[in-house]
Amino acid sequence: MINTMNIAITGSSGFVGSNFIKISNYFGITEVDLLTQKVNEISFVGIGSVLHLAALVHQMKGAPEEQYFKVNRDLAYEVAKKAKAEGVKQFVFMSTAKVFGESTSGKHAWDENSDCNPKDPYGKSKYEAERLLLGLQDENFKVAIVRSPLVYGVGVKANMYNLVKLINKFPVLPLGDINNRRSMVYVGNLVALLKHIIETQASGIFIAGDREPLSTTGLSKLISKASNRKVIFFKVPVVVRKLIGGIKPAIIDRLFGSLELDNSGTNKKLNFIPPYETEYGIREMVEWYKREAR
Repeated sequence: MINTMNIAITGSSGFVGSNFIKISNYFGITEVDLLTQKVNEISFVGIGSVLHLAALVHQMKGAPEEQYFKVNRDLAYEVAKKAKAEGVKQFVFMSTAKVFGESTSGKHAWDENSDCNPKDPYGKSKYEAERLLLGLQDENFKVAIVRSPLVYGVGVKANMYNLVKLINKFPVLPLGDINNRRSMVYVGNLVALLKHIIETQASGIFIAGDREPLSTTGLSKLISKASNRKVIFFKVPVVVRKLIGGIKPAIIDRLFGSLELDNSGTNKKLNFIPPYETEYGIREMVEWYKREAR
């Protein structure tokens, strides 16, 4: 007999998965390690929902393009087919805002109905996985797609970790007067959304996010406040910005460009409100960073 409170999680040791498990002890959780288990060896008998978090994310040093599709598309599809064949009722797929593209600078925020135009192998592989998974959906097998922007919080790595480190190291930084809009999601809000989707057995395309986007300057000021540091943020001259953009365009886009998602439709459809304020999430992340840096 299937119990909807019994769930299987792939990628459970990752950033999102480990945070999900920490505060979801009322679920009966089965952890699936796709690095050591072949799909045909996994049993989903008695499982109500599968939360698929396993993925090959953007690699700074690069990864073969076919590897993104092998992991993010093909493996997800094989897991979903096996789950459906063994009676699982819901498959929740962790996707990404990169299925939409790279930037909303000069555009409206993306929502659940926006056209998708992924630019890199990570975004393309996730989008193709979404299409295949939605093709499996029927009255007995629900598919929920969760498109997420940058996730931050305790245990974060990569760009957000580096920004926190930068602000805690230097008293003066060229991050002032940046009036872009970038959506993010505190990992506590993302986990709350995933739990709600599983509890309500929802299906469809959903967008994760905090209640409001931030500018790069606004984010930097929240981090400095949480760090109890007085940091002077000055404006980068346009000519310098253009010079850097000619050499490292990706860096300029991340710092000065916008990537805004509108998650109001998701929240309305699910009757969901992200439970944590951004300032709380930033404070938790910074306090964790300072403990780690000691």
